[in-house]
Amino acid sequence: MATNFHFSRETPPESMFTDFQTLNKFQNKQFKQLLEYVMEFLADPGKSSRLMEQLDGFAEENGVNATGLKNIFKSLLSFSNSALKKSLSASQLKEDLTNLGLADDKSEYFSQQWTSNLASLSRSALGQTLMVNQLMDMEWKFGVTAASSEVDKVGNTFLQVKLVINTGNGVKNTYMELTLPQFYSFLHEMEKAKASLEYLS
Repeated sequence: MATNFHFSRETPPESMFTDFQTLNKFQNKQFKQLLEYVMEFLADPGKSSRLMEQLDGFAEENGVNATGLKNIFKSLLSFSNSALKKSLSASQLKEDLTNLGLADDKSEYFSQQWTSNLASLSRSALGQTLMVNQLMDMEWKFGVTAASSEVDKVGNTFLQVKLVINTGNGVKNTYMELTLPQFYSFLHEMEKAKASLEYLS
């Protein structure tokens, strides 16, 4: 008989069961460390470049296969993300973890951490609603301010950006005007996001 899960309508992939059962082999200290990385990443995905260093360091320090660790971490992250989107309670979370094959003590610890971090995780999820929209296309053009009522603005370079976003209910155009420093900062954030996506894919 198929088990019903709270975090997913469909039965999770076999690899997720395997990854969660592999977590049982980790010592409690190692498991707690990994869970801390998950909570940190969910609360502030902007620190994704730090996450890569943390996971590589963890693999080296504990003699764990880096590729295997990355897969386990992806399963942990995927599970936590879905649980967050579905606003699971600590008891629902624990039930799902047990059904995925995670040991009772680890499931209990996970649900405790979930409860204590829920406020910051929910805030972060709310702030990232834009991230669920898919960027389809991007156009930009440079310009120079030729005339302005503010003298110091004349001669300033700016960038007009048009983002074509798939909202899930159709395509929407979003426009932004950035100064050159803002553009470079934006570019830097995009590169960091790309690096973390490539690392976790």
